[in-house]
Amino acid sequence: MNAQKANNTKEKVRKLQRKLYLAAKLNSKRRFHALYDKVYREDILIEAWKRVKSNGGIGGIDQITIADVEKYGVNKFLQEIQTELKEGKYHPKPVKRTYIPKGKDQKRPLGIPIIKDRIIQMAVKIAIEPIFEADFKDNSYGFRPKRNAHQALERIRKDTAKKGWWVVDADIKGYFDNINHEKLMILVKQRISDRRILKMIWKWLRVGVMEKGEQYESLIGSPQGGVISPLLSNIYLHYLDLVWEKHYNHLGKLIRYCDDFVVISRTRKEAEHGLKAVKYIMSKLELELHPDKTRLVNMWDGKDGFDFLGFHHRRKTTETSKGNKFQETHQFPSQKAMQKMRDNIKRVFASRSMLLLEVEDMIKILNPKIVGMRNYYGLKNAVKQLNKIDWYIIKKFTLWYNYKSQNKHRYAEISNVRQIIYKNGLKKLVD
Repeated sequence: MNAQKANNTKEKVRKLQRKLYLAAKLNSKRRFHALYDKVYREDILIEAWKRVKSNGGIGGIDQITIADVEKYGVNKFLQEIQTELKEGKYHPKPVKRTYIPKGKDQKRPLGIPIIKDRIIQMAVKIAIEPIFEADFKDNSYGFRPKRNAHQALERIRKDTAKKGWWVVDADIKGYFDNINHEKLMILVKQRISDRRILKMIWKWLRVGVMEKGEQYESLIGSPQGGVISPLLSNIYLHYLDLVWEKHYNHLGKLIRYCDDFVVISRTRKEAEHGLKAVKYIMSKLELELHPDKTRLVNMWDGKDGFDFLGFHHRRKTTETSKGNKFQETHQFPSQKAMQKMRDNIKRVFASRSMLLLEVEDMIKILNPKIVGMRNYYGLKNAVKQLNKIDWYIIKKFTLWYNYKSQNKHRYAEISNVRQIIYKNGLKKLVD
């Protein structure tokens, strides 16, 4: 596909989404019924493919990868999907259960759909997301267009500075595993009345999971890993945002990033009432807060803080260049985030095959990781923690260098190695 056609496709999709968003914004009670034919439009399927390809990832249970689709022929593959959808013959395959590390000893389950299902989910997402975006509240930041974690972090920083001295640090117990399908569909139906779209979403929820050759049905929950899952999870927890804004906003500011959220209150009493309100709303959604991970945090004296979105938040005294002192919320990588960064670096050096590479090759592998960490964690109060990661990288590089040179002194030449790696263009988390 040439660049001009690609741009035209993107523009056509953007126009459709804008039209749907404005129609939904104009009438908050409107239910949309003519959406299915949009899903198999050529421009929508092309855009869906581009987004799925850019997200990457492994293949599903059929073991077909993105590279396999390109070898087969993308246009041919999309035409077959289009025909299948037009003729109403589409049936999703079970998702492939895989696990990724979560913390030190835990693993988080992911459900990976096959490439075809990912493309169709993305096409449906393109069509229905603008409709729900018209309803979503400003306090919601996760997995939404033009919204990100840094905006949520900035909102926390500002709200805790405005007499937000008590925080409800909440944790939903097994959120993605406990979404009630029937209640989710009720919330989807408030905006979508197209039966074929609703039928597809229901099928994706119920399609089941394949693990070690065994298929398990899914009567509850929405598997993490599906293209449509973040949108569905936002639709489900939009109920929390809606009820909070309508009935409990006076108790504090709710800030949500997908299933992670905090409430920032002025007093302990407000925070206690806020926690009760959250528990009540969760019960309506058939969810519960984790008793060991949900707590009230007193931010007033800086003796306590809370972790959110990979950062630790704590009030500290800041001194200006003129010697004036003031209290503000400092945000710096949490202990979990620090360990995650170390593990990310450690994995690069873990394989013995890396000893065959040259310094320049190692730098090419490490630099994208360093830039990614710096882009996310590089807030103004994070310098001390990020310096530690820079030093950790130097030490790992020195171990690798000495092992490669068969030098038995593990940290010998550390100053020399430091010069070599930075001279050859290794990036830093702190410049």
